Amino acid sequence: MNTFISSQLLDDAEWQHALQQGFQTDECNDSPAARLRHELLEGMKAERQEIEQIAHNPETPTFDNTILALTRSGNELERAETVMYNLKSAETNDELNDMVEEMAPLLAEHSNNIMLNEALFRRVKQVYEQPDESLTAEDRMLLERTYESFERSGATLDEAGKKEFRRISRELAEAGVQFSNHLLKETNSFQLHIDDEADLEGLPEMHREAAAQEAASHGMGGWMFTLYAPSFVPFMTYSARRHLRETLYRAYHTRCCTKSENDNLPIVEHMLDLRRQKAQLLGYANYADYTLRRRMAGRPEAVYRLLDQLIEAYRPHARREVDEVAAFARQTEGADFELMPWDFAYYSQLVKKARFDYDPDMLRPYFELSQVKKGVFGLATRLYGITFEADHTVPVYHPDVTAYRVYDSAHRYLALLFTDFFPREGKSSGAWMTNYRNQHCDLPSHMQVTPDNSVRPVVSVTMNFTKPTAERPALLTLDEVETFLHEFGHALHGIFAMTHHASLSGTSVYWDFVELPSQFMENYAVQPEFLHTFARHYQTGEPLPQSYIDRILQVRNFHAAYNCMRQVSFGLLDMACHTITAPISGPLEEFERKAWSAAQLLPAVPGTCMLANFSHIMSGGYAAGYYSYKWAEVLDADAFSLFRQHGLFDRATAESFREHILSKGGTQPPMELYRQFMHREPTMQALLRRDGLLTGGAGFQPA
Repeated sequence: MNTFISSQLLDDAEWQHALQQGFQTDECNDSPAARLRHELLEGMKAERQEIEQIAHNPETPTFDNTILALTRSGNELERAETVMYNLKSAETNDELNDMVEEMAPLLAEHSNNIMLNEALFRRVKQVYEQPDESLTAEDRMLLERTYESFERSGATLDEAGKKEFRRISRELAEAGVQFSNHLLKETNSFQLHIDDEADLEGLPEMHREAAAQEAASHGMGGWMFTLYAPSFVPFMTYSARRHLRETLYRAYHTRCCTKSENDNLPIVEHMLDLRRQKAQLLGYANYADYTLRRRMAGRPEAVYRLLDQLIEAYRPHARREVDEVAAFARQTEGADFELMPWDFAYYSQLVKKARFDYDPDMLRPYFELSQVKKGVFGLATRLYGITFEADHTVPVYHPDVTAYRVYDSAHRYLALLFTDFFPREGKSSGAWMTNYRNQHCDLPSHMQVTPDNSVRPVVSVTMNFTKPTAERPALLTLDEVETFLHEFGHALHGIFAMTHHASLSGTSVYWDFVELPSQFMENYAVQPEFLHTFARHYQTGEPLPQSYIDRILQVRNFHAAYNCMRQVSFGLLDMACHTITAPISGPLEEFERKAWSAAQLLPAVPGTCMLANFSHIMSGGYAAGYYSYKWAEVLDADAFSLFRQHGLFDRATAESFREHILSKGGTQPPMELYRQFMHREPTMQALLRRDGLLTGGAGFQPA
């Protein structure tokens, strides 16, 4: 035990070193990018030596000397690569972008050299075909995943096929980095500067303050709006200046598709065709077929069945919702008014205000960020008994970032958690959770994993919330509270991990299962019992009024069908992109319009093309997987129904969720884990009930 604890402390020390290399500049003035580049090159060199030792081990291949040895190789490189890609998303600059663009193809080639190493694969194959009967279920899962990874990475191809696989992998790596760099540049390059206060009509004071602060940060007077969500969304929701809403809308939706130096359309076409080539080279019909073989859905037909069920159940309701907004707009603007995409958020909000006397900003004073953080952390304490302690000695990459040590009810150390809440120029838009280190345990697999005998995870939640201003602290919308809960749910998946193998730990699960813990947490955002624990006016300390809570519950399903169709449209587009069996012919704009037509409810806008800035599927890991949000929504509504039955904060139910869903990672097939928690397979009934639709589409079939 003492030897293991020493190795755990060593791992912590090495990890801290990796953070310092990536986050800080030393006395020699080496930049983080330069030092990370050195760490990456040294890491690749070290892993090559480790792989050679495994591949040419004279002993008979075994699970320990081949599979386990392989999973434990490359730690130095993994640490540096993790820091590099996380900084690329959260705190980048031109030097780091250039370094990533340089290193991405080298890293892809390094990975190919491992996965296409014939001597290594022979050993893996021998262990896979003649498994040790004493292996635990988790070990067998690791063995199966390892063999499949080689197979899906071209190890069974002939020499010509392997050469082609290398080319495809290298070009995909290069294109993915270029796509992300272009999108960040385009997002940062646009500012809507307003110098006439009359053009702020409709915007609440807090958004005017934020825009004035944004302008001042650029050395300008007046007000400035950007394409980042805390600026873009309020403007589209409240601005009474239709021509300015259109300007901002077009700027957002034409990013990287205007034949500028940041044009992503050729890159998208190239990436989609490379993915097709890769899948077909490996014997699959298309990239979706290749990807879904390692998903709960299993095959494209199951995804389309889910999307079709959702269209059947939701589209009629969504059509009525849009027609209602259009009718309201015509009452205001005239009978010939045509509702366009840049109008929907604005008039939808006016309808909501007229019907429910509800404005999202009315809640902001009660959702001050530090209080929301207490509420979210407190929810985890109430459900699972865990606590959070800030640790300002841990290296961080930006002053906005705070590190927390997480402890269980017995004050055993569980994880380190980073929080990063606000937008900035070097940060990608959106919100995400990521791992700097996966939990793992080096003890024999037959021994139980505990917080005391495993290396604990380091996880981060990164968001782009409304910034504080000189006049007021960061005040969130209810949507932002939901986003916090969502990413925190992912974090809990990592924090509670109790597996032996890092590659099966935490969020290392099938892509259409990974959103269950995150979307499950979103359910609490509208529960009065949860809101009562933290929602207080930031100035007076008064609790959120019951009348406001009543209105939250009344508007909960407002435009639920429209929002569902929006998500379904993205899923349809993603599937269309990844079920192609030949290169796309014709403009991507036309391909896109046809792909998602069954779920579109507003007029198409010529010149826009979401694929040019659809980072989720082009560079964010959701290729042939965007449907996962709706797939997991069925699961999360169904799972939360058990808490409704036993109590929203019932510890026994929460412990069961932790044991069967949050702690097991990818050690078992996800449907098995779900059945262990629910004692049955999922149905769509709970989702339909939650969204206010009680009929249609109830027969969800996961495979």
